[in-house]
Amino acid sequence: MLIADARLLLWLNGSVGRWAALDNVVRLLATDYFAPVALSLLLFGLWFGSRSQAQRERQQKSVVAAVASLGLASLVILLLNHAWARPRPFADHDLVLLFYRPTDPSFPSNLATMAFAMAAGVGLGHRRLGIFAYIVATATALSRVWAGVHYPLDVVAGAALGVASTFLCRGVLRMIEPWPSRALRLVRKVYLA
Repeated sequence: MLIADARLLLWLNGSVGRWAALDNVVRLLATDYFAPVALSLLLFGLWFGSRSQAQRERQQKSVVAAVASLGLASLVILLLNHAWARPRPFADHDLVLLFYRPTDPSFPSNLATMAFAMAAGVGLGHRRLGIFAYIVATATALSRVWAGVHYPLDVVAGAALGVASTFLCRGVLRMIEPWPSRALRLVRKVYLA
C-alpha cells in the first residue's frame, strides 16, 4: 500500500512545472490559509444565514459540531503523530516543491483533516453549500499532494478523520439534547446567534 502511495505521489508531482497556471492554483489551494478562511466564512454564513428558526437552529448545531470536531481531530492527530511520525514525502523522494517544507509529521494531513471536518459541518447544515465545501476540501487535499508535502494516504486519512469527528460530535450533541438547544437560546438572547 505504501509503495502505491509513493507511486501516485511521484506521478502527480511529476506534472509540476508543465502548466504554470495550474501550479499557481495549486500554490493557492495548498496554503495554510485558503481552505480555513473559505470554510470558516461558510460556517459563519450558516450561523447567521437562515430566516427560518428551525433551519437556523439546525445550521447552528452543525457549526457547533464542526468546531467541536476540530478540537477532537486535533487531539487524535497529536496522538497519531506520537505513535507514528511519518516523514514528509520530500524527505524520502526527489520532488519539485510548490510549498515551504513543513516540519511536522506527514500522517495524517492536518489541513485535510481540518478542511473535511469543516466541510462536513457545512454539509450537515446546508446540502448545497456542503457540496461546495467538499469541493474546496478535496481540491485543497489534492493540491497538498501535487505540491509535494503529503502522500495521498495522508490526505485520505485526514479526510476520513475530519468527517468522522464531525459526525461523532453531531451524535454527541444529539445525545445531550436539550442542552445544545438551551445554550443556543441563551446565545440568541445576547444577539450572538
